[in-house]
Amino acid sequence: MQLEALYVAQPALTAQAPILAIAVPLIGACAAALAPSGRAGWMISVVAAMVSAWMALAVAGEVMREGVILYQLGGFAPPAGIALRVDAMGALIALLIGAVGTLAAVFSGHSLAAEVRPEKHTLFQAGFLLAQAGMVGLVYTGDAFNAFVFLEVSSIGTYALVAAGERRDRRALPAAFNYLIMGTIGATFYVIGVGFLYGATGTLNMADMAARLGTLDQNAAVQAGFAFIVAGLGVKAAMFPLHGWLPGAYAHGPSLISLFLAATATKAAIYLMARFLFEVFPDGAAFGDMFLQWVLAPLGAAAVIVCSLQAVFARELRRMIAFSSVAQVGFIFLGFSLANASGLSAALFYMTAHGLMKAAMFMALGGLAISIGARRLEDFAGVAREAPWTAVAFGIGAASLVGTPLTMGFLAKWQIMEAALAGGRIWIFAVMAAGSVLTLVYVGRIIEVMFFREPAPGAPRAKESPVGVLVPLLILAGLSLWFGIDASLPQQLAQAGAASLFEVRP
Repeated sequence: MQLEALYVAQPALTAQAPILAIAVPLIGACAAALAPSGRAGWMISVVAAMVSAWMALAVAGEVMREGVILYQLGGFAPPAGIALRVDAMGALIALLIGAVGTLAAVFSGHSLAAEVRPEKHTLFQAGFLLAQAGMVGLVYTGDAFNAFVFLEVSSIGTYALVAAGERRDRRALPAAFNYLIMGTIGATFYVIGVGFLYGATGTLNMADMAARLGTLDQNAAVQAGFAFIVAGLGVKAAMFPLHGWLPGAYAHGPSLISLFLAATATKAAIYLMARFLFEVFPDGAAFGDMFLQWVLAPLGAAAVIVCSLQAVFARELRRMIAFSSVAQVGFIFLGFSLANASGLSAALFYMTAHGLMKAAMFMALGGLAISIGARRLEDFAGVAREAPWTAVAFGIGAASLVGTPLTMGFLAKWQIMEAALAGGRIWIFAVMAAGSVLTLVYVGRIIEVMFFREPAPGAPRAKESPVGVLVPLLILAGLSLWFGIDASLPQQLAQAGAASLFEVRP
């Protein structure tokens, strides 16, 4: 599929698509909060998420035809005015957010009934749409301070959504509090860093900021701003060792928010970090290059090995997959650390692959939780016999996580490893190979329990997921397979996004 030839909306509607992708879920959040019933709130959530995804697809096609899209707000041109600025990288992440958000909204019709108190359903849907709007705004905005605003809009929704899981697991409350504290620290660091950069450049527009930073020599305020921004976004992105909030939030929150966070939240923060690393600080500022080589690369490698080992020894299945997510973030940062277009393109492609595979795995576990409500790995013994379609979809996501050929995960991992070899970073290739072996170990444990063990006597019997869960689940699993064979759509956006960021670099 060639995105340049993709027209999904009339030109007049496409021209307004960037703001509609943000405004529709925001309006939907207000409508869902006022909905008379949980079913009405669910319908509003599905429609709003679908429209946002439709607009994101329209934006992606326009970006591939026209290049960077600039959408002025309030009639004032940047840098004085606020604007949305969408390039191929932002279009790719927004498409991921929109697609996963739509499938998650459909899934929520059944999952919330099992995991969230009925009186909270409408507010839960409102918080979910608020989080989606914030994440899309984060990847579309061209203003550093508005990125902070959208970051907090999405976070406010997700803090409350994690806590809503207390009906199923009381540990959701301390997990949400931990997430709130760590997220607030990360956001505070980010906005302090933006303040330093504003003091040095006099602008908040990221493109204008990049141009002015290019004229400054070694500047202590700029270096301090860089450090604060990277640390703040590192918390939000679950960069090792700042990932302490993630395992609890993913393991104890409701299934809906676990899959949505795993697929999108860290990706949006990583996107913003890439924007600062490769665009706002153009020409590879000396301290930026040092950070990539001597901080980001070692921390990425440590995440791959340490968190994969933690996943190997975890007893609870969702916690195992949560530690796996931190390890996969390490893979992404290893791609960033190559500091070239091929490495960044491979990392962006891996972000998309990871979002789809983790969404499928958490959705499958959510479907199983409706019938058995299990947490420990051994509680899932033999579920493939009772719920074969759900188990197969989980297995496809797990196969992509390992990097099995003919899955999207295989292509994504291989592209990073190939870029590492081309850049002479054999040690990155070795770390990724070791991480993949460890991934095979803990994924093998899961598959062995689900498919080859007998259920324990007296254990709850699993049931096949309802149609409202199976349809989005099989779509997610199918995408991991389809993009493992024909990955032209996400690769076009990933390659174009990486190329645009490195046009200004030597």
